Order: sequence, then C-alpha cells, then structure tokens
Amino acid sequence: MSVIYLDNNATTKIDPQVLEAMMPYLTEYYANPSSMHTFGGQLGKAVKTAREQLAALLGADESEIVFTSCGTEGDNAAIRAALLAQPEKRHIITTQVEHPAVLNVCKQLETQGYSVTYLSVNSQGQLDLDELEASLTGNTALVSIMYANNETGTIFPIEQIGLRVKESGALFHVDAVQAVGKLALNMKTSTIDMLTMSGHKIHAPKGIGALYVRRGVRFRPLLIGGHQERGRRAGTENVPGIVGLGKAAELELLHLEEATNRERQLRDRLEQTLLAKIPDCEVNGDTKNRLPNTTNIGFKYIEGEAILLLLNKYGICASSGSACTSGSLEPSHVLRAMGLPYTTLHGSIRFSLCRYTTDAEIDRVIEVMPEIVERLRALSPFKNDDASWLQSQEQTLAHR
Repeated sequence: MSVIYLDNNATTKIDPQVLEAMMPYLTEYYANPSSMHTFGGQLGKAVKTAREQLAALLGADESEIVFTSCGTEGDNAAIRAALLAQPEKRHIITTQVEHPAVLNVCKQLETQGYSVTYLSVNSQGQLDLDELEASLTGNTALVSIMYANNETGTIFPIEQIGLRVKESGALFHVDAVQAVGKLALNMKTSTIDMLTMSGHKIHAPKGIGALYVRRGVRFRPLLIGGHQERGRRAGTENVPGIVGLGKAAELELLHLEEATNRERQLRDRLEQTLLAKIPDCEVNGDTKNRLPNTTNIGFKYIEGEAILLLLNKYGICASSGSACTSGSLEPSHVLRAMGLPYTTLHGSIRFSLCRYTTDAEIDRVIEVMPEIVERLRALSPFKNDDASWLQSQEQTLAHR
C-alpha cells in the first residue's frame, strides 16, 4: 500500500535534486570548510553559494544569513540574543498560539524574572492589534510572533505588527518556519529584525535551518566557540545540510507561484468536498488569510486520534496538531486559544499538502473520510451533545 502523505507542515520529503546536490559533500568532499587548504576552500565556496541561494528566497543579503541546526535553535538563538543585547529590558510579547520552540522558552524566562505577555486570538485565530499596541512599553525588549500558524495555517499581519513594534523601540522576531517557501518574502523591505526558518519544511533534510539577522541588529550568539558564521553561531558547518538547504531554497523560489496555486486548488477541493459530504464539520482558522497548503477541519463528537488511526490503515498521513506536541493527550493549545467548543476541539484534523501532492491522493482521502467519520460517530457517546458532560470538560480545561 502506497503512502498518501498529507502531513507536510510536520516535515517534507527531500527533493531528489536536493539529495543529488548533497551527495558529493557526504562522500568526495569531506574537508572542513574553515580550513586554509584548497580542499577545504572548495567546501567554503559551496557554503557561500548556499547562503546566496537562501538569501535570494528570503529577499535578504547573504551576510544576514546564519545557518543553524533547526527552527527550534533559531527561535532560541533569536530570543536570547535580543535579551542579551538589551539587558535593561525585561519584557517579552508573544502569542498564545506560538510553536513550543517559542512558548516554552518564554515560560522558562518567566522563571528567571522576565515578564511575558501572551496575546490572545479570536475564533478565527487572528490577533487584536490594539491588544498588541497596549502591551508595548519602554521595557519591552522583544516581540516574537509567528508568520503563519502551523496548525491552522492562519497568517498574521506581520508588517502591520512590525510597524507598531518599531515605533516602540523593541526588536521583532518572526518564526517563519511555515511561511518560507509558501509565501513571497522580502526582508529588504520588511520590518522584521530576525526570522527563523527550517530546511525540512521545504524539501531539504532535517538537521539544518537558518536565522535571518538584519544587518545592524546586535546579536549575541547562543552557541559560543569558534568563529563560524561570522561569530554568530559556533560549530563546524554542516556542509551537506547547508548545500541541501541552498538547493531547496533555489527550487522553492523557482516553483513558488506555480506550486502554491496548485496546492491551494487541491486544498480547496478537499476541504469543500468533505464539508459537503460530512455533516457537523467546519474549518478552523481564518479561511481568507491562511497558507495555501493547509486546512484544519473539526469533525464534531469524535476523537482526532481515532480518525488518524483509521486514516493510517489506508496509508494516509495527517495530523491532529503540531508534531512537537503529539506526545501529549491535551487538546491543541492553538485551538483552545481560539475558544473552539469541546465537541470540535478533540476531533480536529490538519491536512497539509506540498508540491508532490496529487489529484488521485486527494480523491482517495475524499473517498474514505465520510466512512471513517460515520463509523466513529456511531460509537461516540457524545453525538447527541451531552451538554452537562461537555460543559464540565470545558470548565476543567479552562482552569488548567
């Protein structure tokens, strides 16, 4: 049975052209790129080329790119660098729907004497810019807000946010792990000071990412050691990963418009057909401002985990939330922040597409989903809306 992979916000397959570009640096070219000899210099040139390729995708200068191991490292490095550069400021602003790589750092910083404002979202997953503005003070060191939500695909008005942040004198960090390769970016005209991205979301390998740091922004490194990355990230460069990321960035830029248009069409067909065929389901998030490849659908009265298990029997891969929180039985913190009713909260499934997704794969999901939902609802004790039980569960969640 072939795999139908609709979990691309969790990770993507490596593009064959990316793997081909990497292979010589896993075999023939193995020197240290910082070495003075010609053999090492060849690898140094490959790193420089990859930096140029990624800079082109981000609309940045190559000197503003810092290679990291992943998005989590990039988020940690950006947040801590902003605080180290402004030791007199002790306030951070973020949102309730960030990735754990930002949320858990902020929670740890609260134990170290920092104050953190967690901005709320409405039922569409959007921010209130007035709440942001009211939260900004002269003590605010950093505002860290994701470009697009990994679970719902909701896109935040980043440039509007950035203008308000700049007026306050704070630094602005954006986790763009889900946005890079799906939205056109131009750091040269942006208000963003630091931006995080990850290779395995754009058909590069796992274990490689990058952090954009605007020229002139004071940056204290998270990893201290050698002089690599212009002193901003110590450690011998992961040359195969960097080369792969560079090639992936080149391909994303090449296919950006065509791929996103096609993914949007497939996503919309999947979504609209499921909504028409299956009663008591709805789309979670902002349907007007979201990533072209993502839909998050709530199927009332059933458990998302049960849906995923039955999809898995058909070889279909989807998700009930962030892969980085899948070890928890708690419902999605993103959907909880949006105030979704308990009947929908537990039965929400994310389908995330990529440029390899086919019409036939979408057809297969459309074919099996109605049967799966009907089967699970027949077993559900809550299909008739046990109001008292649901209310008690919602009260329990509200006090956690």
